[in-house]
Amino acid sequence: MHRVVALCFDGLVAFDLTAPAQAFGLAARRGGEPLYEFSTCSVGGGEVRTTSGFGVRPQAGLGALRRAETIVVPAYAGILEPPPREALAALRAAADRGTRLLSVCTGAFALAHAGLLDGRRAATHWAWAGELARRFPAVEVDPDALYVDEGQVMTSAGLSAGIDLSLHAIRKDFGAAAGEQVARHMVAAPHREGGQAQFAKPAPAATGGSLETTRRWAAERLRDPLDVAAMAAHAGVSPRTFARRFREETGTTPLQWLLAQRVLEARRLLEESDLPVETVAWHCGFGTAASLRDHFRRSTSTTPTAYRRAFYQNH
Repeated sequence: MHRVVALCFDGLVAFDLTAPAQAFGLAARRGGEPLYEFSTCSVGGGEVRTTSGFGVRPQAGLGALRRAETIVVPAYAGILEPPPREALAALRAAADRGTRLLSVCTGAFALAHAGLLDGRRAATHWAWAGELARRFPAVEVDPDALYVDEGQVMTSAGLSAGIDLSLHAIRKDFGAAAGEQVARHMVAAPHREGGQAQFAKPAPAATGGSLETTRRWAAERLRDPLDVAAMAAHAGVSPRTFARRFREETGTTPLQWLLAQRVLEARRLLEESDLPVETVAWHCGFGTAASLRDHFRRSTSTTPTAYRRAFYQNH
């Protein structure tokens, strides 16, 4: 199993620990075999206080990080002061070993204090993005991203974005189907489009009801030549009104959403079927294998053939 260890600091935001713990804990092969082993640690192995008013007693001290393949740093309250020196040293040593590092919300500050975000893009809670950028000018802070994948180092925005990042890591490790299975258990979107800017300030209220029915309708017809006009006609509104309401509800445009759904369906078919790539492209509405390869590479940084080679055997 892939070993994940969460490093808990005093002032822990409990949700930012339990969300990845739940996500990684639910990930399993079809036969029920767990894909991850999740555990916790703290400086000295001592109990840490949470911002919710109760304490959490981690299972181990910092030595547990030496055995981790992925380290998760949840949000914590005292972000403006560096964490204990031994914790920063342990994080740097883990990075030197090639361990993957994930932070949730303001957990990014711990990685920044350790110098592990220098020269990298990073995300944190929108309310603290400006502070992270001001205190650590070597970090390229993306104030809108739900999460940022820089390879060995991944960072997420606040709270529920930790679920998005965990699902992304699971998909990257074991394929889209594994991530979608966890998302269903957690009653979460397998992949949320748009950035956290939609949460930073109230969006204008949509009128005329939800477009969820039209999104479901479109998701069932990905092979058809769908466009904004067709989806707007199904919703019974003008294309301009549909596009505006769609962004208000999802944080992205109809065509960007449609493209993401087609890529997700392509990933599912590549994992679960032996259909030729040309047939997968047709089923997903890309038309040609060349179009599928182009969009697939942009979304996943790999080719359909390489993706199938990596994940088809897991099923």
